[in-house]
Amino acid sequence: MLLIVVAAGWGAGAGWLLARPGYRLAVEPGEPWRTDCPAGHPLGGSGGGLLGAARCGRCEGRGRYGRPEATALGTASLCAALAAATGPRPELVVWLLLAPLTVLLCLVDLAVRRLPDALTFALAGAAAALLGLAALAPHHAGSWSTALLGGLALGGGYGVLFLINPAGLGFGDVKLALGLGVMLGWYGWPCLFSGALLGLVLGALYGLGLLLLRRADRKAAFPLGPFLIAGAFGGLLLGAAAA
Repeated sequence: MLLIVVAAGWGAGAGWLLARPGYRLAVEPGEPWRTDCPAGHPLGGSGGGLLGAARCGRCEGRGRYGRPEATALGTASLCAALAAATGPRPELVVWLLLAPLTVLLCLVDLAVRRLPDALTFALAGAAAALLGLAALAPHHAGSWSTALLGGLALGGGYGVLFLINPAGLGFGDVKLALGLGVMLGWYGWPCLFSGALLGLVLGALYGLGLLLLRRADRKAAFPLGPFLIAGAFGGLLLGAAAA
């Protein structure tokens, strides 16, 4: 229980800080990251404004951007679930460090329907490196070699889907699959297949719901990244609990 509480506290704190980078990174392809608040005031704070409060101090309460309460609650819930499923194993540290990054990817994709390379490649690299360290620690329950192969397999599989139907799957989703595949592959191929399938099913159900509600037609595009991430964490929770 203490582990779950600590994980939830970490997730709440990290999630609270995601509103500002989510706002800064939610730009169209080719455009620079935002450096001003919605009212045009320069963003201050550490990292040139990348981290900090989700509010402009010069706007007198009118320059707020993002929903830090929602991101804090969502990230805290995810981290608590990961702690409950994984238990006191070294890979839990990896999941807790990667969870806020995946939530940030969701925020940006939902806002502008793109997954920045800076985030997708960071996810893949961090997952591979951190799980490599976890594999050196005692009492881990995964395989680093299978994790690396899982990243290549899922990235390659999504790459084939992209070539077959570019309108249904973006190239950003392919790059996202590299990191998700590494995470899922840690617990083996069944975990990888279940997480990948669940993500595609969630995305298909959402698209079907839009069609049934007549809010979109068959050619309408919607951000798939959040569903792939949700499915991956669903598979990861199952894999961690089984391990």
